[in-house]
Amino acid sequence: MFTETLRTLFSRDLGKLKDELASYHHEANIWRIDGNILNSAGNLSLHLIGNLNTYIGAVLGHTGYVRKRPAEFALKDVPRVELIAQIKETAAVVDKVLGSLTEKTLLDEYPQLVNDAQMTTEFFLVHLAMHLSYHLGQVNYHRRLLDR
Repeated sequence: MFTETLRTLFSRDLGKLKDELASYHHEANIWRIDGNILNSAGNLSLHLIGNLNTYIGAVLGHTGYVRKRPAEFALKDVPRVELIAQIKETAAVVDKVLGSLTEKTLLDEYPQLVNDAQMTTEFFLVHLAMHLSYHLGQVNYHRRLLDR
């Protein structure tokens, strides 16, 4: 089933996000910005946590999560251990919700308009996996460039 593929990919990439944060030699550098690097790894992590808990957790899983998107980019100096714990919680929510989806649900229209567009749930879940991967790559480069 396609959801098993998605569960594997989300689990893998959220695990890599935890590993990236754990790999910073200097925890303060998780929040560092410099020159044209305007988003810290910490803020990108908070953004991914909010994004997945909203679009998978709240919309598909009815978890009751309420997103505070401006805070995803405004908060600073959240301890690494707290970020990693939030990523673990997010991974558990994503896995549980994806495990509950049926083939019919995947082919149904996603229950919410996103960027004023209608799409299937399956399409949007692939988009979310790619969004995670995109920002994971940014975090990797952030760490290698700014954690010296």
